[in-house]
Amino acid sequence: MATLLHIDSSVLPGEASSSRSVAAAFRKAWEEQHPDGTVIHRDLAADPVPHITAVAWSAGYAAPAERTPEQSAAFAVREALIEELEQADAVLIGAPMHNFSIPSTLKAWVDNVLLLGRTAGENPSAKGTPAIVVASRGGSYAPGTPREGFEYVRNYLEAVLDRTLGLDLDFIVPELTLAPRNPAMSELIPLYEASRKRAFEEAAVKAKELAERLAA
Repeated sequence: MATLLHIDSSVLPGEASSSRSVAAAFRKAWEEQHPDGTVIHRDLAADPVPHITAVAWSAGYAAPAERTPEQSAAFAVREALIEELEQADAVLIGAPMHNFSIPSTLKAWVDNVLLLGRTAGENPSAKGTPAIVVASRGGSYAPGTPREGFEYVRNYLEAVLDRTLGLDLDFIVPELTLAPRNPAMSELIPLYEASRKRAFEEAAVKAKELAERLAA
């Protein structure tokens, strides 16, 4: 049975969040392909993981028998998150752009699971795991747009998820999500609607393609 690790990080609930909505569509399509599969869902906005501390960081580089009780407790949290990543057959991440970057809750998850010598380094333990990121954003930061240089979501996640953790990374990018709510962007609503429609279509297609890939 296939296991999907589904991580949401938007502060907005349900349909109010584009990243949650598109990720939910991917998950639904995934579950249709894997009726007997398992989904592990972490909502980092509702139940945030602790930000990394000196104790939690140092525990990762200490032998278990040498850890203090405080280090052992701190690393137990990291261990659970790392094992979820290592045991997943695929990863789905909702990563909306908050002030040009990812939500701090998602950064906290990354800091907890990234451990040199285990999930990072010469032989990352989750290397090759397929990962789909729904990277929604209120405007457009595509190449050639005025704000191209402010795109710190996709660039960052490519560096940490792909080149550091070794995940097989792909993106779905719903953009211009603020157009329906910002009068100054009203002329962009047709582009927003087209981007949203394309994102939902990609979610269904990529979920099916991934299911076929894992079944091969």
